[in-house]
Amino acid sequence: MTTTAAPREATARRSALPRDIAMRLAADEYANFVEQLRQLAPQDWTMQTCCPTWDMHAMVCHVLGSAEMSASLPEQFRQMRAARKAGGLFIDALTDLQVRKHRHRSPTDLVAMLAEVGPKAAAARRRTPAPVRRIPMADMPVEETGSRTEKWTLGYLIDVILTRDTWMHRSDIATATGRAMALRPEHDGVIVADIAAEWASRHGQACTLLLTGPAGGRWDFNGAAPNGEAPSYELDAVEFSRILAGRGQGDGLLAARVPF
Repeated sequence: MTTTAAPREATARRSALPRDIAMRLAADEYANFVEQLRQLAPQDWTMQTCCPTWDMHAMVCHVLGSAEMSASLPEQFRQMRAARKAGGLFIDALTDLQVRKHRHRSPTDLVAMLAEVGPKAAAARRRTPAPVRRIPMADMPVEETGSRTEKWTLGYLIDVILTRDTWMHRSDIATATGRAMALRPEHDGVIVADIAAEWASRHGQACTLLLTGPAGGRWDFNGAAPNGEAPSYELDAVEFSRILAGRGQGDGLLAARVPF
């Protein structure tokens, strides 16, 4: 089966999540991430992650820096200005400076700082007014390599991407350590359902999706297939999300990427 690249949006992409749900997910995900870190053993912090240049310590530095950017407008302007000045792919420059800012800190300090800044980041994201959330951003990467880009609204970044990114890094840590990721239908299931719906809207083809595990569900997307033979996919919910994020390889419609 051959998939086609997702068409460029005529308008900047917006969040499909109701605002109150998006903000609940944001606050809970910061808390979930901190709770996961508290369960790590000292040796876990030096383990390599699926991100080639990051060990566990570096990944947590990035998540902390991202939360600080969300919690404070001056910090947001500082980081974005420094990333633009650095040149190259913007998202790479941004995450690199977040890691460099905190890489000297101990795991204990990183956990304590994230526990403090996470609620502030969630509150600041919640306070962002609707007119600001509708502002279109410059082209942003659909894939981590930046080979495909599209326009996003600021609200899509604030309501969706910042939560997905933290959630995916929680999955990265679980994968690297071999410790099961704590999953709840009312939290992780909602995040995965939004990912699945966006995936279906991007590839635009009829299909059936069955995702297993606590974050799973079943969906029939995009109506009936013209030939009456819509493809069907069954796999673990977290594995599905990791494939769409580029952490794994997917055939057919699973080759369609979703940004995280």
